[in-house]
Amino acid sequence: YTKMVDKYEVRSIIKEKIGGEYLIPLLGCWESPDDIDFEKLPEKFVLKCNHNSGLGMCICQNKNNLNIVKVRNELSKGLKENYYLSGREWPYKNVKRKIIAEQFIESEDGLKDYKFYCFNGAPKYLYVSNGMDNHETAQLSFLTMNWEKAPFGRSDYLEFEVLPPKPAKFDEMVKIAKSLSSGRPFLRVDLYEINNKVYFSELTFSPCGGFMPFVPEEWDAKLGKMVNIRKVK
Repeated sequence: YTKMVDKYEVRSIIKEKIGGEYLIPLLGCWESPDDIDFEKLPEKFVLKCNHNSGLGMCICQNKNNLNIVKVRNELSKGLKENYYLSGREWPYKNVKRKIIAEQFIESEDGLKDYKFYCFNGAPKYLYVSNGMDNHETAQLSFLTMNWEKAPFGRSDYLEFEVLPPKPAKFDEMVKIAKSLSSGRPFLRVDLYEINNKVYFSELTFSPCGGFMPFVPEEWDAKLGKMVNIRKVK
């Protein structure tokens, strides 16, 4: 599980299980921000820590405007974050902290996340989100596997008034989610579809550390009861 939540180490799992073509190209990996040679990076790229979510991330779309000193400082803060302490999610406790650089992937219609909630290897629900870099305007809706609104949602994000169209590669995404979640009581498989191509994002065992605010509230228990450890061999 520690390897699966490590944004660097998980790449070898993805390559073995579904193929390296689903990975966003890796540009570099370092243990310290001081080791990064920015001159060797392209004009656009993404820097992030391999063990946390958000803190230290740099999305660079124009290297000429980049404040490298500020970026190094933010990455240093990210490396120091003990992600295990916030929610006691044990897989993060022993991740060997690194910084990775990935290719900046541009989407013609905006970057959307597709996060599949998989129970005992079967995707049952997903949510699609857009504009997650701004919490106040971001949109997020839970869906059934028939691409209809689910009977529950989240209270901390705006829902889509009109659902975005089902991605062209949806069936391929479902197949990937099944493969990656096989043998796990619960696993959220996060994917992108960018310019008609599927990319892997990450694997999540405890979304929001287990504190995601579902509405109506009774769906917290209903979803929890879908996890059946005895079915997993």
